[in-house]
Amino acid sequence: MQELEFSWRIVLATVIGFLGSACGTVGGVGGGGIFVPMLTLIVGFDTKSAAALSKCMIMGASASSVWYNLRVLHPTKEVPIIDYDLALLFQPMLMLGITIGVALSVIFPYWLITVLIIFLFLGTSSRSFFKGIEMWKEETVLKKEIANRQETVVNSRAELLIDTQYEPLVPREDKTQVQILCLNLRWKRILVLLFVWVYFLALQIIKNDVAVCSAWYWVLFFLQFPIALGVFGYEAVKLYREHKKRKRTGNAESICEASIEWTAMHIAFCSLCGILGGTVGGLLGSGGGFILGPLLLEIGVIPQVASATATFVMTFSSSLSVVEFYLLKRFPIPYALYLTSVSVLAGFWGQFFIRKLITILGRASIIIFILSGVIFLSALTMGIIGIETSIQMIRNHEFMGFLGFCSSQ
Repeated sequence: MQELEFSWRIVLATVIGFLGSACGTVGGVGGGGIFVPMLTLIVGFDTKSAAALSKCMIMGASASSVWYNLRVLHPTKEVPIIDYDLALLFQPMLMLGITIGVALSVIFPYWLITVLIIFLFLGTSSRSFFKGIEMWKEETVLKKEIANRQETVVNSRAELLIDTQYEPLVPREDKTQVQILCLNLRWKRILVLLFVWVYFLALQIIKNDVAVCSAWYWVLFFLQFPIALGVFGYEAVKLYREHKKRKRTGNAESICEASIEWTAMHIAFCSLCGILGGTVGGLLGSGGGFILGPLLLEIGVIPQVASATATFVMTFSSSLSVVEFYLLKRFPIPYALYLTSVSVLAGFWGQFFIRKLITILGRASIIIFILSGVIFLSALTMGIIGIETSIQMIRNHEFMGFLGFCSSQ
């Protein structure tokens, strides 16, 4: 299937792809759980090609969302909308997890991957949903307080003023698009992330030309660990020391967007979640955002920043997979270009529309509900397909156990 032929299948895939990309990037989860079933069931691709094309769509949507977010101010502070501290903490572990997940996808039986998808996605979806409800209630209380203050304001003579409009005490200085872009860009940290990306890409390219399970194969595989652990360790130590320093001086201000205390236990938890997110991404052909998005919300990051940071990190992980899949000739170029273009437009307009909606309604919890809905829909679609495929394998008396890594390559 190399030629792109327009039909009702392509039109339907375009609509689903556009909506999936728009909602997926707004929620910070990418949308791979929607794209893979759509590409297999509607367009008719095999699972491997669908996973590769799914990465192209995630990359396109994430890249356009990042470009949009770089031109948006932080909702409450004079800091970048993307939290680079958290990006440096999670991106290396996420990319390391993806390589582990790809290896495990060869070993794990299909039914086990399906069970993992259902339990993990339903768990993160329900947790995010309840988080959204909590935030919705907090926003409702806050809106009532603001409404009461606007309706009833007492002046210096103790006279009651009704429906008085007032400006904030310290109004925000208007910034140009160039100033906002410069504020949101942190070149030193971006270069570190790019270095990790290039390092992982180089290892993957070299590894593709080496015999599976040979000595050089395992050397290249384990060379991924030092750089990932090194960058993560440097950022973790920095956060830990800064946290202890602020605690000694009585400074209660958060180091980054996360509101948690950066203790050794919390840092270890973030490390495990980063690897888990990447592993799930490698198993399913998604960008790892299904874990990273909910995790950022769980550690206290506000929805706008969580979405921007997750899509920023996913741009690196998904683009790495796209380059690797291109070198392996895993997807047809015409379909990849078309679907990536659809996702680029969807990512931009999805961010634009939701940001406007948040401004009008004053409810950032919308992002959390979108995230929860995308994960739940992914659990539903991938779960149903996985169950049907597993039943078919049982009927055909196919092997349902664990496979050998070297023998099954």
